[in-house]
Formats: sequence, structure tokens, C-alpha cells
Amino acid sequence: MNTPAHDFVTVDMRGLKAALVARAQAERVSVSVLVRRAVARDLGHDGDGEASRMDLHTAGPVSAATVKLSIRMSAEEARQLAAGARAAGLSRGAYLAGLIANVPVLSAGGGRTEHIATLMASCAELSTLSRNVHRLTALLRQANVEPARPYRAMLDTLASDVRRHLELAARLLADLQPQGRSTRTTVQARP
Repeated sequence: MNTPAHDFVTVDMRGLKAALVARAQAERVSVSVLVRRAVARDLGHDGDGEASRMDLHTAGPVSAATVKLSIRMSAEEARQLAAGARAAGLSRGAYLAGLIANVPVLSAGGGRTEHIATLMASCAELSTLSRNVHRLTALLRQANVEPARPYRAMLDTLASDVRRHLELAARLLADLQPQGRSTRTTVQARP
């Protein structure tokens, strides 16, 4: 058997162990994988080095609620699995679990990061609307009508802007959640 040589380091976590273990469990990777990633990032390594290749073989369960699953696949399939997980911003285990759970965004090609970015951008626009309404309210309380006039166009489209955000958020969040074969709901726009 050809086993790689391991380089071990013992580190006093000074109270960070519980948070480290919890994060590793949340990402469905071992503590070692999480620490190697953090060290590689801090050292400026790009993540394609030996540590990342070793993670393909060493990622494992981190709690009694999970089990280690060994599967055989071709090198190309393993590469595709790792690439899909990386593109989705997930560990291989979480990515595979998402595919099994039929998370629509993962099943459709792994655009999870883009979905989250789109949702964040829409929330930022809604936040801007909120600030503008607050400013308009302050101007109207002061009976300061002239500076309030430019906000008129915003008020004309406010209801449709908020509705559009809510519909987008509902659709994106639905695509990020596991779906049963018969439980998938479609968000339809209202006129």
C-alpha cells in the first residue's frame, strides 16, 4: 500500500477548539481539512497543491451523526465531483448530499454562489429603498416639500420593486433548498 508521509503539528487552540470542531461539522469535513485550508490560505497557497490533493483522501466524518462513505469512481469523475463542490462553495460531502437531496441549484450545474450573490444584490437594492423611504419621511415631517419631490418616482414603483424582490428571493431560496420530487413549488409573478 502506498501511503503518503504525514507532517504533524500540535497546536494549542486556546479556547478555539469547540468553534473549530463545530465549523468542521457544519462543512462536513475533518478538522484537519479545515485547518489545512486555513493555513494554506494564510500562507498564500492557491489551494491546488498537495494539501488539497490530500484532502481528497482524508476528508471524513466529524461526528457520530455522520458516516464515512468510500466510493469508487474514475479519476475524471472524482475531478468533476471536486470541481462541482468547489464551484458550489461546498465540501465534497455536502455537495454530494445536496445532489442526493435534489437541491435544484446543484442539480442544474452548481450555480449556488451566483444565486447567493444575486440574492445579496437584491437585498442591497431593497436596503437602498428603505433608506430612501426613511429620508423621504424625514423631509415630509419637516414639511420640506421641494427636496422630497425627486423621491416621487421611487414611490410610484415602490410596491412593484418590493414585490419583485420578494419573488426573486423566494425563487432563489427555493432553488437552494432540498426538494422532494413532488414538493417543488413554483413562484409565479402576479400582474
